Amino acid sequence: MEFDYDLFVIGGGSGGVRAARVAAAEGVRVALAEGDRYGGTCVIRGCVPKKFMVFASGYPEAMKDAQEYGWTVHAGGFDWPRFRSKMHTELDRLEEIYRSMLKNSGVVSYDARARLSDAHTVALSTGESFTAKHILVATGGRPVKPDIPGAEGALVSDDIFLLDEMPKSILIIGGGYIACEFACILNGLGVEVTQYYRGAQILRGFDDEARGLVAEEMKASGVDLHLGTNIIDMGPAEGGYRVKSTNGTEKVFGQVFFATGRNPNTADMGLEEAGVSLGRHGQIEVDNYSQTSVPSVYAIGDVTDRVNLTPVAIREGMAFVETVFKGNPTPVDHELIPTAIFTQPEVGTVGLSEEDARDQEPIEVYCTSFKPMQGAFAGRSSRVLMKLVVSQATRKVLGCHIVAPNAGEIIQLAGVAVKMGATKEDFDRTCAVHPTISEEIVTMKTPVRTA
Repeated sequence: MEFDYDLFVIGGGSGGVRAARVAAAEGVRVALAEGDRYGGTCVIRGCVPKKFMVFASGYPEAMKDAQEYGWTVHAGGFDWPRFRSKMHTELDRLEEIYRSMLKNSGVVSYDARARLSDAHTVALSTGESFTAKHILVATGGRPVKPDIPGAEGALVSDDIFLLDEMPKSILIIGGGYIACEFACILNGLGVEVTQYYRGAQILRGFDDEARGLVAEEMKASGVDLHLGTNIIDMGPAEGGYRVKSTNGTEKVFGQVFFATGRNPNTADMGLEEAGVSLGRHGQIEVDNYSQTSVPSVYAIGDVTDRVNLTPVAIREGMAFVETVFKGNPTPVDHELIPTAIFTQPEVGTVGLSEEDARDQEPIEVYCTSFKPMQGAFAGRSSRVLMKLVVSQATRKVLGCHIVAPNAGEIIQLAGVAVKMGATKEDFDRTCAVHPTISEEIVTMKTPVRTA
C-alpha cells in the first residue's frame, strides 16, 4: 500500500516537533498537525512563560538586597499588563521559530485538530484525511479541576498567563511543583497568597529534607501555607470567591487556582476505536520503545504519563526516530533524570531521595545547610541545602539534592556526574570553586547519618 506520508505526527509541542524534524532530516516524508499553538504546553503555557514570571517575581527581593549592598534603589509597583504584553510578544516569536523549523526541515504542517480513523489514517478537522505508515501521538496533557461545587469559576495554570490583572489575593490548591512555583511567583509579584494542600508536606516524592526547607522558606517569604487542608466548596462572593475548607474556615479570595493535577489529551481522538490501549487516567500505554498496542502507532511525552518533563518528551521523540527510521532500536532512558523546581529558593535534584535510597540499600547521607554569603551580607535569614545520598556498598552517589538560588543551573552539571556513576570519592577528588554555594557538594567529608 502506498501511504501519503511515512510519518504523521499529531501534536506540535516540544516532543512532536523534535521527532518530526529529526525524522525529516533522514529523508522521511513527514506531516504534523496541531490544532492550537505550536510549541505546546512548555513554550506557550508552561515552562517558558512561567520562567519569565519567576524572573519578574524575584526583583523585589533583589531591590532589597541592592539597598543592603549600598545602592539607592527602590521597587515601584509591578506593571502586569506591560510585562504580560512583552511576555506574549516573546511567546509569539518562539512559536514562529517552531513553525519555521518545521518548514525548513521539510515537514508539512496542518493547522488542524487530528484524530485517528484507523491504524494508518488520520482525519483532520478541516475535512482532509491522510494515510501514514507510522503515526506518532504527542498531544501532551492539560490541567484539570476537581469535581467540587463552584470549581468551574476557578483558574488553572493555563489561565494565569492570560489574566487581565493581578488579583489582590489568591488561594492556590495543591502541593506539587506547579502549585508551589506559582505560590512563590505570585507572592513575589505582590499578591496575597494562601496555599492549601491536603497532604502532610508539599512536593510529595521529593527528598523530605529538601521539601521541608522549601516549605519553611515559602512561609518565611509570606506564603500562607496550610498543610492537611483541602477545599470543600466555593462560590461567587463580593470581591471574588467564598471558599469553605476542611480546617473549618470560610474566607473570600480574589481568585482560586487549582493546581491539583493534569490529564493526558486523549479524549475524542479515535484512539480506542483504532485499538490503542489507554490507562486508567486516559494515558496512552506504550512499551519501552514508545510503541502502543497498535504496531503502527507510537506515543511520546505527557500523553503517555511516564515522566512529564519537556526534555524527556524530546528524548523520547529522538529515541522513536532511532528505533523506527534509523534501524537502531533505542529504548527510552528514564533513569537519573535531573530536574528543577523553580520555587524561591529553587530545588535541583537528581537520583534517589534519602527515603527511597534507604529502602533500597544501606546508605550514607552527607548534608549541610547554611546561610549563603550573598544573602547573609544583606541580612537575610534564608538558608540553602546541599545533600548527597551515597551507597555504602558501591560508594556511588545515588542522589544529589540542592535547595538554593540557581539550583537548576547547578544540578544540570551534578547530573552529568551522577549519570556517569560517580562515587563520593570522585566528588571528594574534585577541587572546590571558592567562594560559591556549590563548592559544598565537594567539601562534605563526614556523613551526618547512615541508614
